[in-house]
Amino acid sequence: MERLLILNPGSTSTKIAVFDGENPIFNESIVHTLEELAPFEHVADQYKFRRDLVLECLKKHNIPLDSLTAIVSRGGLLTPIEAGAYEVNDDMVWQLEHKPQNEHASNVGAMIARSISLQLGIPAYIYDGVTVDEMLPINRITGLPVHRRKGMGHNLNTRAAAMRYAREQGKGYRDITVIVAHLGGGITVNLHQDGKIVDCIPDEEGPFSPERSGGLPMFDVIADCFQDGMTQKAMMKIVKSRGGLIAHLGTTDSRDVEKMIERGDEHAKLVYDAMILNIAKNIGKIAPDVCGKVDAILLTGGIAYSKYVTSRIERYVSFIAPVVVYAGEDEMKSLALGGLRVLRGEEQAKIYVSPDKT
Repeated sequence: MERLLILNPGSTSTKIAVFDGENPIFNESIVHTLEELAPFEHVADQYKFRRDLVLECLKKHNIPLDSLTAIVSRGGLLTPIEAGAYEVNDDMVWQLEHKPQNEHASNVGAMIARSISLQLGIPAYIYDGVTVDEMLPINRITGLPVHRRKGMGHNLNTRAAAMRYAREQGKGYRDITVIVAHLGGGITVNLHQDGKIVDCIPDEEGPFSPERSGGLPMFDVIADCFQDGMTQKAMMKIVKSRGGLIAHLGTTDSRDVEKMIERGDEHAKLVYDAMILNIAKNIGKIAPDVCGKVDAILLTGGIAYSKYVTSRIERYVSFIAPVVVYAGEDEMKSLALGGLRVLRGEEQAKIYVSPDKT
């Protein structure tokens, strides 16, 4: 039986799990306060702090280090990569430490995995990293040559949903064509065809969501950027974590919004219904890639638990393809299953080569 350590560092937590094969032994989320993280100027500086917490957690759950077969971590913000598994190597750790695409807690995961794997002499992998980008060239072109569309999105959860659908249909992942909408704090829509994510509408250009502004009227945004006192950091904060539902209604919790609607709040209903329609519009926007020949539209993520949301999306888009709901996201299990496919020879891990390391 393979025993896997699963790591998923987030901005305010470190999720840790151990799986024996497909079965979880434990799954724990350690929350970090702002005060705990304040001393660290950069995400990479949190490496030792989070590594120690991982080791303490294993000790608490009576998991001997030498019982581990492999480690699988959420992938950090590397340069663009393909979907699937990558071995965690020195190039990957160097890239995440010195030249990540952006600051994100997931960058630390591979660092911790590499350290423990070297100590134990076992393999470490990332799976379906944040920067998976398999978009077709035609889907990258924009109206300005210096700006190209990118495939960054909720790849881990959307690929897991697509592979689940394929299994349930008795098919291989490469044999299905599905649109997957991840409905969470950020909302992304992507298209899976021939075993790849060939197009993606990321949360920076798609529907607004509980936390993000989504696509905006560009001329107005340009004007906002030049307001007195506005900085790039402040503007990014507005569109990335202060937009969407929280900007309109003061909450990022869709359940709170639905309670407002139940109490007769017409403004809340208008905003919420607009978000839902925006999701549907973006599902429709990506369908022409395959001339509308889609096997299914999959709805996943936390908001997919809401029948209010999913039933309305289905009403809007069922003319394209049947709608299947896979509510929630189990990133820890998705990482474990990815690692198991490698260990069992069902998939081969790729080798990351840093384009920047000399």
